[in-house]
Amino acid sequence: MRDDFRKLCPGAFVTADEDEFLAQDFDAVLVATFFTNHTRDTLKALRAGKHVMCEVTPFFTPAEGVELVEAVERSGKVYQLLENYPFFKPSLYIHNLWEKGVFGDFMYAEFNYVHECRALIYSYINGVPIRPGWKAHAWRSWLHGHYYNTHSLGPVMFITGTRPVAVTAMDTPVTLPGYLHAPSDAEGLVDQSGVSPSLIRMSNGGIVRNLMGDTAGNSHDRRIWGTKAYADLTDEDDIRVRVGGAGSGDFYTLHPKMDEVWQYAHREGRGGGDFWTLYFFAREVLFGEKGPWDVYSACDVTLAGIQALRSCGSGRTEEVPDVRDPAVRDRYRHDDFRQAHFDPARIFPEGHDESATGEFTSLMAECYGWGGRGDNLTKLRKARDGMRLAAEFAGPADHMKLITAVRELIAALPGLAETYRKLRGLQRRYPDCPAGRAIDAVLASGDEAWVLDTDAALAELRAFLEKGPAAN
Repeated sequence: MRDDFRKLCPGAFVTADEDEFLAQDFDAVLVATFFTNHTRDTLKALRAGKHVMCEVTPFFTPAEGVELVEAVERSGKVYQLLENYPFFKPSLYIHNLWEKGVFGDFMYAEFNYVHECRALIYSYINGVPIRPGWKAHAWRSWLHGHYYNTHSLGPVMFITGTRPVAVTAMDTPVTLPGYLHAPSDAEGLVDQSGVSPSLIRMSNGGIVRNLMGDTAGNSHDRRIWGTKAYADLTDEDDIRVRVGGAGSGDFYTLHPKMDEVWQYAHREGRGGGDFWTLYFFAREVLFGEKGPWDVYSACDVTLAGIQALRSCGSGRTEEVPDVRDPAVRDRYRHDDFRQAHFDPARIFPEGHDESATGEFTSLMAECYGWGGRGDNLTKLRKARDGMRLAAEFAGPADHMKLITAVRELIAALPGLAETYRKLRGLQRRYPDCPAGRAIDAVLASGDEAWVLDTDAALAELRAFLEKGPAAN
């Protein structure tokens, strides 16, 4: 990664030594290290006299949250959370209307960040395996969805100006195949959840249904209700609004008008969110104008997720502590509640043959990798399940999508069969371990027998294309 940076930025100072880096003459640090290191790295940067912009999520335990807020206060430096979803065009626009009183008081919201990220356990976004070796990605393979609630709760906080005060949540043991789960002998460990719903009471009494995690269908749906109007913010360009203060009011479709800066931000991608986070941070550093995601709001959104995870275990509604209050800080100063996790080295049994199991990450990346170099199991399911539904398709557009999916599977199938054979061999050697069980779930979900009878499978797919989806 450092070599790539040198190529992109010739003449830049590059080092692997943190202290040498922080000793350089510059003003601000972007903390984008592994999730579990964010607090440590932020504190170190603050002690070095640097302003800090930190990636989500900023800390791992309530005690770390207290330590962070007090460190920021002592430093006098700017701290902002790099949370970009509140600044997508629909959220920014509705925020402005909310401040003008168009929506009235906040009542209820349903915000989803359901985003299948299992590929990131095994590959980078460019499709290259994380580590062709015996360890899976150090934190993505076990982190619970409640820790990653900022993209769904964050926009509601920004739009309405409210903060979370209490949360109740449930968990599910049902997960997509391909995830690693704790070793059978590991007690008290909480696995990564397939989907993580919570109900959050906000400071004005309104409720947010917050949904994170991974399912078979990604969802970034965003809907919000006030006492005067309702808005659906799911579309990135047009916003559907119901006015009249009643369920029988009229719907209008709004196409937000943007000023010149907005238009520039939107061209930068990610709905303009990445631009605005950097803009607000730089503005506060240079001119002292307060940004929307200071250390206190960062604590609010993060503690809502931590307390949601706690609620899953306790079965109780949990307080979301307001660390602006010194008395509240004292109650959580030594609260080390956290999700237990397992060492990625334990995905295979102690004493395993690393040379024999070194293929694991690469093989799994062939099944679920990003960047066009993997994702073969998605290709299989798109084609096979689409074929089962083809007779019920509404029109030719769906038929064409299925034709494309079947052609992609034909091209991928011989390679997928070879991947299956290698994975099954690995699973037979190490059946009773997290890696072995993950492989078994993958192959069970991926029509193993059908794929391994490759000639017959290819003949079936070609016959389907020759006949045509509409006729099947």
